[in-house]
This record gives sequence, C-alpha cells and structure tokens, in this order.
Amino acid sequence: MTDQSLTDHPRTGPSPAGPSPAGPPVTGPGGAGTEERHEEFFAAVSDMDEHRAVDVVHRALDDGLAPESVLLEVIAPAQARVGAEWAAGRFTVAREHAATAISDRAVGALACHPAARTEPRRGRATVTCVDGEWHAFPARLLAETLKLRGWRVDFLGAHVPTPHLIAHLHATGPEVVALSCSLPVRLPTAHATITACQAAGVPVLVGGAGFGADGRYADLLGADAWAATATEAADRLERHGALRLTPHVPGDPLAPLPHLEDQEYTLVSKARADLVGATVAGLGERFPALRDYSPRQLEHTREDMGHVADFLVAALYTGDPQLFTDFLGWTVRILGARGVPAHSLGLGLELMAQQLRDFPRALALLGAGRAVVAAAGTDTEGAA
Repeated sequence: MTDQSLTDHPRTGPSPAGPSPAGPPVTGPGGAGTEERHEEFFAAVSDMDEHRAVDVVHRALDDGLAPESVLLEVIAPAQARVGAEWAAGRFTVAREHAATAISDRAVGALACHPAARTEPRRGRATVTCVDGEWHAFPARLLAETLKLRGWRVDFLGAHVPTPHLIAHLHATGPEVVALSCSLPVRLPTAHATITACQAAGVPVLVGGAGFGADGRYADLLGADAWAATATEAADRLERHGALRLTPHVPGDPLAPLPHLEDQEYTLVSKARADLVGATVAGLGERFPALRDYSPRQLEHTREDMGHVADFLVAALYTGDPQLFTDFLGWTVRILGARGVPAHSLGLGLELMAQQLRDFPRALALLGAGRAVVAAAGTDTEGAA
C-alpha cells in the first residue's frame, strides 16, 4: 500500500521517558530558556548535524540549565517532533533514523558532562525494553532521568529476552524494573515479562505508548505502577523509595483476561502468516493498482498488512477494540500523507474477515475497524 513500512518509526504517544508536562520555560543564568534551546536542538538534528546538536546541549549545561530540563524539555520534545515529521511524510526514514541517532548521542554527551554527574544515593533500578521492542530511546531518557535523581541504573536497552532479564535481576537485586513498550503488539510479551519479574520478587513500573495513553493496559496486565512521563516515573519512585510500589498478591496472571478462554487469540496468532499471505493475494486480485507495484512496494504492503494482523491479535489478547481501531485511524492518516487511498486498507480488512468468519470476536474487531477506516476516508476526502 505504501513504499515504506508503517512502523519504520514508532507511533508517537506518552511514554515513561516522554517530555515533562508543559510549563513556563526554564531559564539558566545564560539567559536562554528551554524553548529556545529546543528550537536550536531540533534545527540541528533536522539538519543531521551532530556537532551542532551536542554543542547546544553543552552550552545549555554550561549556562546553568538543569540537566533534567535539558534532557526532558530540549532533547525529548525535539525527538517527538522528528517522529511527527516522519508521520507527515516530511522526513524520510533515513533522515528520521539519522536524527534519532544524533539525539541518542546528545543524551550520551549530556550524561558525560560534569553538571550531570550524580553520585548514587538511592536504590538500584533496571530500565529495559520488552522483548521484541527495538525503540530504546524513551527508555534511555528514563534511565538518565533516574541517574540524575541519584539512582544506580542498569540500562539494558532494546529487545531484552525475558529469561536474560530475569537472570540479571537475580544477579543484581534491583528495587524496581522500569519496563518500556512503545507498541501494543508487544503487550502479550510484556504481560509475561511483568509476571516473571514479580515472581522474582521485583516490582514493575511500566510506561510507553504501548500501555495506552491512560495506562489502561498496565492495570490489565498487573503492573505494579504506570507513569506517563519520565518526571512522573521518577517522582513516583522517589515517593516510594526502595519499597514495593503496591502490594502484590501472587495469583493467576490471566484472571483479568477471561476472554482468552475462547482461544481466538491463540488460534489467530498461530495463523498470522497464512492470514497475511492470503490477504495480500486477495488485494492483488481486487486492488488493480497493486499490479503495478514494484517488488519493494509489494514487500512493504505485506509488512503493512502484517502490522494490521499484529494489532488485531493484540486486541484479541486485551479484549479492547479501541487498541485496534486507534491503530487503524492512525494508519489512515499515515497512508493519506503518502497518497494511498483509505479504501485499500478497508479492502484488506474485508479480506481478513472472510478468512476469520469462524471467529466472532475477530469479526467484531474487523467490523469496527472497517467502520473507522470508512469514516476516516470520508473525512480525508472532505478535507481534500
């Protein structure tokens, strides 16, 4: 449907390492506030100028701006804007990747600056991403925020297999695990990870767009706590110190998910490859434009339909239709920015429904999704 994958960049949304809530610009002795520094930094990463971006960070710190303000009010919102530029089709994937890499190096430069060096005086925390989650930048921002607050932090980065994470917990004995998940398709894995960490005696604080803007999936999956921003996460840990965030009573981790008894999640997830393959084949027959696609475009179409299937499976796991419909609404906007008609996505959903006619929950989700796509397509056409 498009010449680049829909998830070359994660969806934007609240995360434990997102920018702190809006407030008056912070100004250091040098006179320039975070808003001005943010504009400078965004201009540098947009131009893919690493030296200029790092210089903005160093000058802000040298002028007395608080390291946490530089991290969360200069670097973090600039990176969010990079994602928005990609979503609008104004940044290529390569430019977005370059900008993200520069932002990451700028965080490293901040961490090494004398103004940001803090002796650990609190407990020990492990900050990590769910297995399969490759977007580590939000988690890194949280890790650096906790370091600035005096925590000893083990930052494990992206895509950490759960058995390796548990082995690390046994070896190091942290007071808390901070688990980041940017995409809801990782929620089943996140659930298993949360349960395993708690079984090892370590409470879990979660965050990231994958858990929902209001943290609804954090509660559903039994996390001890959820935070929308790095500031909120650090504040919450400061209030609770090294104590368990909430009393945790061992029990059946699937108890809040009785709908899983119908086996639709298990069966549809196992059939994912066949579902995607048959859907793309059907699109080739019913969507004439697909016949003129290059091999690269066809591959990205398969990836796009794979993402649709993944969000369908995640919605079957959580039992929440909004997880699926929100993704489809976002997808229509992304496709519109790339000149792809919404009806091609609607057709893909119709083809999936034909294959899943024996799965009532899946059919209901696909029906709700088709309604969202049809409405979004009408709105797009009206705006045009």
